[in-house]
Amino acid sequence: MIRQATTADAAAIAAIYNHYVLNTSVTFEEQAVATEQMAERIGQVKADGLPWLVLEQNDELLGYAYATKWRVRSAYRFSVESTVYVKERVIAKGIGSQLYQQLLDELKALGLHLVIGGITLPNEKSVALHEKFGFEKCGHFQQVGFKFEQWQDVGYWQKLL
Repeated sequence: MIRQATTADAAAIAAIYNHYVLNTSVTFEEQAVATEQMAERIGQVKADGLPWLVLEQNDELLGYAYATKWRVRSAYRFSVESTVYVKERVIAKGIGSQLYQQLLDELKALGLHLVIGGITLPNEKSVALHEKFGFEKCGHFQQVGFKFEQWQDVGYWQKLL
């Protein structure tokens, strides 16, 4: 079941996200995110009128997807950045695809025009997920982040809704 996240989901969402924070370079955060911080993030996305979705099976939260404003200047108001994370044990089981499809449908219904996905490279699974939904690569920053004592590249993919 896919539904809108609430701040009550913050602990489960933080648990999923913190695996990636502490063990991978797919996010450039370097410190675990507290439940309270995650609840604030969920609240901010909701306050901005954007969706934050969670997927549950058997009362277990398996993944989430949301969108944030791309930039604060008003001319960017029809562009958002998308994010999707799933529990490590269910990667490549279709959870991310279900969440992404629902997120894109909701963003389109909101009248948004462009969705941007930033991907730390290399990351074949994330690139494949974005391209499956029609995202096209539009940019590549070399050595833009430094995590785990290594320089990291980030590519950007975009999709017109």
